[in-house]
Amino acid sequence: MNRPAPTARPVNPLLEITVTLLIPAVILMKLSGPEDLGAVNALLLALAFPFAWGVHALLRERKLNLLAVLGVVSVLLTGGIGLLELDAKWLAIKEAAVPGVIGLVVLASVRTRYPLVRTLLYNRTVLDVARVQAALDARGTAGAFENRLRKSTLMLAGTFFFSSAMNYFLATWVVVSPPGSPAFNEELGRLTLISYPMIALPSMLMMLLILYYLVRTIRTLAGLDVTDVLNTRKA
Repeated sequence: MNRPAPTARPVNPLLEITVTLLIPAVILMKLSGPEDLGAVNALLLALAFPFAWGVHALLRERKLNLLAVLGVVSVLLTGGIGLLELDAKWLAIKEAAVPGVIGLVVLASVRTRYPLVRTLLYNRTVLDVARVQAALDARGTAGAFENRLRKSTLMLAGTFFFSSAMNYFLATWVVVSPPGSPAFNEELGRLTLISYPMIALPSMLMMLLILYYLVRTIRTLAGLDVTDVLNTRKA
């Protein structure tokens, strides 16, 4: 008898924020002095937490995930900039490049049959996609819905471009000390902390608005309410 494929357990957002944001920030800000771990060791220890979390996410999902891969690459680049003591401007460029690359990929997907909004928002984890598609086919509105999906993809790309611009601004504003110094680590920790309320939360709000737009579109074109399309099945 065939066994169903294992389903990844939902991630605890509080645990994720603690491991990838709070712990590294505290290490960088409090343990970078020469009397503590030192700048290099503190940087390596701080980066180990988000790196391990990213690798764990890749192994848990048992498939390559673009966001998880870029997260791991981002951590490695930050470590390289600090350890090689490159100019701090490269940190700002890196901070802007990661969401910028995602935004470009999302934007490019508009011209394909599978816009990335399907992967990030309109997916079986969030919505009952099969039921929505059946209702669209029955009403003959599947084509109109695909156009709305492409519009949603453009809006989604905009959220990543917003993150890119804000990341660059914050990095150039907060991190001004030379990499490899305790001051650089402290500023990097401060950047990690303030980037969440100033960038991550607004971006999440934008994505929720896009999801609301999708649900409203489904109600208009498929005749289904939000309670009908939200996927509430337990793993």
